[in-house]
Amino acid sequence: MEPHLALCKGGVGDLDDAGNVTRQTEPVLVRVHSECMTGDLFHSQRCECGTQLISAMRMIEQAGRGALVYLRQEGRGIGLAAKLHAYKLQEQGFDTVDANIELGFLADKRDYGIGAQILRDLGLTSVRILTNNPKKVSRLEVYGIKVVEQIPLKATPGEHNIDYLRTKKNRFGHLLDEDL
Repeated sequence: MEPHLALCKGGVGDLDDAGNVTRQTEPVLVRVHSECMTGDLFHSQRCECGTQLISAMRMIEQAGRGALVYLRQEGRGIGLAAKLHAYKLQEQGFDTVDANIELGFLADKRDYGIGAQILRDLGLTSVRILTNNPKKVSRLEVYGIKVVEQIPLKATPGEHNIDYLRTKKNRFGHLLDEDL
């Protein structure tokens, strides 16, 4: 298994004189991003993952302080090979949820517990999260991270991802444009 990553800008956690992480004084901007090789690396037009990753990094840079937690749970936790099989099923008319289920997986088997642990290790207990996904917010809160603000990362629908975005909105409750 590949290691999860945390990229930090501006010192996210508060430190005491000895360099130990202390209680955080104000919420910082955070993106908890699940790996998407096809979107993040190859800029696939089938999803908005790469665009969200770039937008989040720009927003954290502009804020001058924040963290990007990059979780190695490709394809909603099913792995790259299975994700590519799910793509093939999507070409046959399945949506992203039904394709995962057809392959014997949960619709979304990602786990945000390790992301919450990484945030705590960075000294963060209260965040302004960059996400469209309400499940991510509730899961981080279950693991003890207080989400004081959810900031959606809007994607521009295109011919290759509009059905995918509609599925995320209608079946997962993602915060996306009303006209999808």
